[in-house]
Amino acid sequence: MCVMRDFQNESLSHDPIHGYIPFTSSVGLPEDEVSEEEIIDHPWVQRLRQIHQLQTAWWVFPSAEHTRFQHALGAMHLASQATQTLFASLQDVCPDVPSRGYVESLMRLAALLHDVGHGPFGHFFDAHFLADYGLNHETLGSRIICGELGGLIRRIRRNPNSRLEDNETLDPEQIAALITRPRQAADQGRPQWLRFLRSLFSGLYTVDNMDFVLRDAYMSGYSTRAFDLQRLLHYSVFTPKGLTIHERGLSALVRFISVRAELFRAIYFHRTVRAIDLELQELFSDSKRHLFPGNPLEHFDRYQRLTEWSLLMEVARWPGSGDPELRELGERWRHFLARRLRWKMACERTVFFAPGEPERSSVFSNLAVFEATVREHLPPELKGLPLRVDTARHVHRPGAHAPTAGQNFLYDPASGRIHSLDDRELFRRIAISYRICRIYALDNRYNAQLAAAMDQLTGAGGADDVTNM
Repeated sequence: MCVMRDFQNESLSHDPIHGYIPFTSSVGLPEDEVSEEEIIDHPWVQRLRQIHQLQTAWWVFPSAEHTRFQHALGAMHLASQATQTLFASLQDVCPDVPSRGYVESLMRLAALLHDVGHGPFGHFFDAHFLADYGLNHETLGSRIICGELGGLIRRIRRNPNSRLEDNETLDPEQIAALITRPRQAADQGRPQWLRFLRSLFSGLYTVDNMDFVLRDAYMSGYSTRAFDLQRLLHYSVFTPKGLTIHERGLSALVRFISVRAELFRAIYFHRTVRAIDLELQELFSDSKRHLFPGNPLEHFDRYQRLTEWSLLMEVARWPGSGDPELRELGERWRHFLARRLRWKMACERTVFFAPGEPERSSVFSNLAVFEATVREHLPPELKGLPLRVDTARHVHRPGAHAPTAGQNFLYDPASGRIHSLDDRELFRRIAISYRICRIYALDNRYNAQLAAAMDQLTGAGGADDVTNM
């Protein structure tokens, strides 16, 4: 007799990138058990529907209206795919690892909740608001996971593919450890299996960046299938050193790193996107004290309600305010939302930093120094020209001394040995990072002079094109 699988505890969400994404529902569960659906439907997660995935790039790429909520579901789905591929090898090298059900649920919830601390405009809000209080979206998200959601997380007992052992209880602190940037001091006492799993959140290829590269490329129109996800996972395994890719998968990894870098160059760091960010920096700096009362840790209820929707609704009321300051800010926001941008790109250069090259000592690593040096190379009559400089930075791969380094390795089938990825010329040729260095002015009258000043800094010759094309 054929036994039909019981689907009453499972729900599906259809996704343009991954197809059907299953998650557990509350139907038929014991009263003391919490389903993944209850976490997904929690206000802390649902607010991600009101925060765009692409920060401000959606103003430039009209089809890229997707949100961090869709990305969170996609990352959760990839966490299951990674667990299915990697758990057996993790168990081989870390005999003390918990059950498959525990690891998969831990990974799924970490992926689902990795962006839960984000505010309006994503990483922009990290730099221009949360940093004022020594926070970022990961540290704030950890507090939400361990505090606001901790009680529910401890009552998760299963996922669509596996379930916890009777004596196991999910630890929110371990979820927080997975989603935060590695810190050597914080790793004391953490089990090796947990540190190995963290490479799937902060290593070269993660459940986070594999989803957002596929999703952002698709939704922006850049590519419908940006890299070979199946090959990358298929040739991955945990070894005693950590997350290791077989030689046969190296080309897929290099392709992934290349496509991710191209997305930064073409989408996230597009010249108009960065012009919007320049405008938003000035406007947000003058507005933020009117938008939120202070440290989010002291105003969790207010922060839960703070999204791009709530912020844009608030500033839309300011032009009619009786307060002259709010009224003036409201008019500035009205111009901004109509995309009346003051700053126009005058010129652009991309500077690559190879292993061993001192990026920190580069003139481009400090905006004030960069701007001052540009002005030094301008003709006397232009030294006071209104301008803004921008050095958008992308890290292809962490340098040898970075906290996230040393998490990914290469298996050589010819020798049977595990190597550093840098042992391969194909990987070694990839730059550590690059900076897209741009000068913005109020109009295009002095583009040639600004480009000449930029060339003095980069050693390039000739005037730059006005546009990226």
